[in-house]
Amino acid sequence: MAKINLLPWREAYRQEKKREFLGIVGGIGLAAAFCAYLWVSSVQSAIENQNARNQMLNQEIAKLDAQVKEISEIKKVRDDLLARIKVITDLEGTRPVIVRYFDELARSIPDGVWISSAERKGNVVTIEGVAESYNRIASFLRNLEASDWYASHNLISVDAAPEEGEDASKFKMTVETSAPVDPAADPAKTAGGVK
Repeated sequence: MAKINLLPWREAYRQEKKREFLGIVGGIGLAAAFCAYLWVSSVQSAIENQNARNQMLNQEIAKLDAQVKEISEIKKVRDDLLARIKVITDLEGTRPVIVRYFDELARSIPDGVWISSAERKGNVVTIEGVAESYNRIASFLRNLEASDWYASHNLISVDAAPEEGEDASKFKMTVETSAPVDPAADPAKTAGGVK
């Protein structure tokens, strides 16, 4: 006798295929989720690694900025020290010149002339004093003109000073300081000299 299957085999077959399909879809979903997790975690790891590198770079940049600031401060201190050294060497170099100016001024003052003040601003010396007569002032001007250390004298004022003497005069003058030319350094002077 023939066996007749009364069960709905097609329905059972569909259910079985549906379970297989759902299993495959679930497996693919799990695999995709796992791959997505791996990708997200690798990207997150790369971001954290880059953030750590950026933080390290920021720390190194901060250290370098501090060093640059320190170097600029050291350069400023160095420039200040160089400026001070220059002032000191200039003062040491001009110290004998100032003494020479005073010595030459004292040699230029004739008898009968008294200096009450001498003030220097830059290269200009302002001299005030009293002379027994106008001739003494003229002699003082000639002596300054003959000096190698002074040039361009200018008599500003001459006023009578009867309290100092009968022909006495108060005077005020300016004269420029100038260092004499060294004959060894001036070829024009040495060329005209005796051989």
